[in-house]
Amino acid sequence: MVTKPARMYSKITGPAYTRREFMGGVPYPKITNFVQGNQKKDFEIEFRLIAKESCQIRHIALEAARVSVNRKMLEGSSPDSYFLQIRPYPHQVIREHKMATGAGADRISSGMRAAFGRPVGTAARVHTDDIIMVGRTSPDKARKMRDALHKASMKLPTPCRIEISKGKDLAGKLGL
Repeated sequence: MVTKPARMYSKITGPAYTRREFMGGVPYPKITNFVQGNQKKDFEIEFRLIAKESCQIRHIALEAARVSVNRKMLEGSSPDSYFLQIRPYPHQVIREHKMATGAGADRISSGMRAAFGRPVGTAARVHTDDIIMVGRTSPDKARKMRDALHKASMKLPTPCRIEISKGKDLAGKLGL
């Protein structure tokens, strides 16, 4: 089946639904690397992508944002020139009640009877002012990191802001 639009799952409603040991068939998150790049080097500038509103971010959106940052940072540089960490983990299980549509669907479907739904994916619950991504880099790649995080924020269902948490004086000299 086709993936439903993010607007169906982006609002935080109801209690957390995270106990996987009681439910079967929960798919693994698409995102596998939560930390990438050079973890050992102490970079001079650190950016943070922070959520402005509370929402649920699907694992597919987190993976798309990670790929976007990775692709932008690897243009003309090596993987050792930056560090990227994705903070939230998609624990929340998303359910969907699959309905048959089209001609003759009324004879197949049982409507809304027992419509609890089956697990179709996972999401991370993010609240206002939670950190979604942390990116560290050197001053010569700082503008590229900021642009990469801005592009990643467009892939997420919440408006985001980018803060400089380390190296503000260096960033001020660079005009960031």
